[in-house]
Amino acid sequence: MLRTLQLRDYVIVGAAEIEFGPGFNVLSGETGAGKSILVDALLLALGARADSGAVREPAARAEITAGFDSVGAVEIWIAARDLGGDPGTVLVRRVIEADGRSRAYINGHASTVAQLRELGELLLAVHGQHAHQALVRAEAQRTLLDAFAGCGAQAAEVAAAFRDWRDAASRLAQASEREREFALERERLEWQIGELSAAGLAPGEWQTLSDEQRRLAHAQSLIEAANGAVEALLEADEAQVTRLYQIGTQLKSLLRIDRALAPAVELLESATIHVEEAARLLSEYARGIDLDPERIEDIDRRLALAHGVARKFRIAPEDIPRELESVQARLAALARARDLAALERGERDAAARFGQAADALSSVRRRAAPELAAAVTRSLHALGMPRAEFAIDLASVEASAAGIDRVEFLVAPHAGTAPRPIARIASGGELSRIGLAIAANAAAANPVPTLVFDEADAGVGGAVAERVGQLMRTLGSSTQVLAVTHLPQVAAQAHRHFSVEKVTHDGRTTALVRPLTDAQRIEEVARMLGGVQITATTRRHARELLSAD
Repeated sequence: MLRTLQLRDYVIVGAAEIEFGPGFNVLSGETGAGKSILVDALLLALGARADSGAVREPAARAEITAGFDSVGAVEIWIAARDLGGDPGTVLVRRVIEADGRSRAYINGHASTVAQLRELGELLLAVHGQHAHQALVRAEAQRTLLDAFAGCGAQAAEVAAAFRDWRDAASRLAQASEREREFALERERLEWQIGELSAAGLAPGEWQTLSDEQRRLAHAQSLIEAANGAVEALLEADEAQVTRLYQIGTQLKSLLRIDRALAPAVELLESATIHVEEAARLLSEYARGIDLDPERIEDIDRRLALAHGVARKFRIAPEDIPRELESVQARLAALARARDLAALERGERDAAARFGQAADALSSVRRRAAPELAAAVTRSLHALGMPRAEFAIDLASVEASAAGIDRVEFLVAPHAGTAPRPIARIASGGELSRIGLAIAANAAAANPVPTLVFDEADAGVGGAVAERVGQLMRTLGSSTQVLAVTHLPQVAAQAHRHFSVEKVTHDGRTTALVRPLTDAQRIEEVARMLGGVQITATTRRHARELLSAD
């Protein structure tokens, strides 16, 4: 339920704070006083499109804040997005800069305009003065029936299932049309795989072969160097090991004279051991070098082949295994994409899912249609159309995102006339009453916390206007109703009455909003009845209207 609406520097409102209550709240005032501006402000707070025209000159920005009770679905929505504020309350705020940019907040958390709109759909529904004109559209009629049936979520599931089916059918059609392209692409990828596979390189093998090639190419030099080192260290007449041993023995014999030579002696003994071990390892290394010319030739051939493949694909030889893996993955993906059998199964499954969802939705609509028709007929009788009959025709049509039903509202305004499509109703007053009756019953069946009527009673008057007011007051017993009206019969039925008026001060026009006392209500209803000249008769009539609520 809407609790407060605060405005600052919005259009012609300098500053205003309005506190609403449960039941039926009404806003009245002279034409052009700014009543609908308040509704527009409320819609802006809940994500409507903003522009620089919303900012009151010469202010830098406009601010709109609306406070609502947070219960049920609203509480769940807030909690799911971690946008909580004070328990049981949701506060939405919109700031519009003079250049048209805007910022949005939910409970003090920066939010997107899309989030405001999504939350707004849970908080209120608006029925404007031209809403009855939308009733001639099949989409609007279907939406109202779904609202009455409470199957909006099902309708969204059907739309999603239809999109999935359409996408699956599109993939199948594309795959069928591109069969030759797929074949050429497969042939190209298979050729690439064959070329890359011919290199026969495993990951990391290029480096291993390169290292082995260098070693084998210099094998003789390596053997000669290793053997020469062994001879110099161990086998020559003046071998290094012999010299180290002799030096160590000589110094060791002097230890009895001076033990300070001990560390040097120990290092010489260690060096002798290390030189002997190095000579042994060099000897084994020389014996282990393979001079097999066939092995050298084989490695040269493989490296040359790898170089050739790498040049074809313009990659480094060491990247051949990775490129091969990539091409194989593309071929596998292509095979999946052109698996017509799998695509056909996918299309059939998607069609079946849509069919099941659409059938279920259609069943709900067909059960709800006569209930809504009967409820709207009763409302029309109460609104001064005692012989009217409202009906809803559902016909099976080609599948679409809306399901498999064509929904058409029919009405027979008078006794003895056959029901006709609502679009062919000539009387604007009748169409307005039909729109009110449908909106009221849809809202009552699947209520949002707040229902807004923005001059939705245009085109009616007299006794019918009184019945419209009674209808809105009755609606107010189950949901909060906020109505902008010019009709005294409607205003007199309200639980709370607010007046909107324009005042000019120092050359600036400002809209003021104030709640009315009982005495002020009499004056306002009298003004609505009699215009500029308020007489004792109009005041008496106003009291009669107000006492009848």
